[in-house]
Amino acid sequence: MTEIATTIQCWQFNRTRTLATLDEFEKQTDPTHAISWRPGIGRAHAAWQFMHIAITEELFATTRLMGHEPTLGEWIDRYRGGSKPDDNIPTFAQIRETLLVSRERLIAVVSAFNDAQLESVPKGLAERGWSLRTALQVLAWHEPHHQGQIHITLNLFKNQT
Repeated sequence: MTEIATTIQCWQFNRTRTLATLDEFEKQTDPTHAISWRPGIGRAHAAWQFMHIAITEELFATTRLMGHEPTLGEWIDRYRGGSKPDDNIPTFAQIRETLLVSRERLIAVVSAFNDAQLESVPKGLAERGWSLRTALQVLAWHEPHHQGQIHITLNLFKNQT
């Protein structure tokens, strides 16, 4: 198995955990309140975290790896790194759809590369000095990092209510 294929398998496993946590939010008495609850003033709610995972993958698949414009419109500015979480909460269906679409795009883009290209530096990552391998590693870390934040937010919510 190639390194790229192994990385994609890791992403697929990570996504099962993220979606399982999204399922847990939906099981709450008031799911929208649960997913929009903030663990502190100015802190991100879980809906922002879920969407941030998806938008980061969209940005890697389009702008950073291919040099194309992202296609998820208004979601980009609302959920990219450095954005401020607002109180306009996406629906569970919108979260699931955005996670699905961005992941499908990312896998399609990354699958077009081969392991011989892992040390190449895509134009969209040149400023950071990141190779394709580094980008894949960052993405393999990014979702579990935010899924952990989402998970603790859910646990804190349950403890507060």
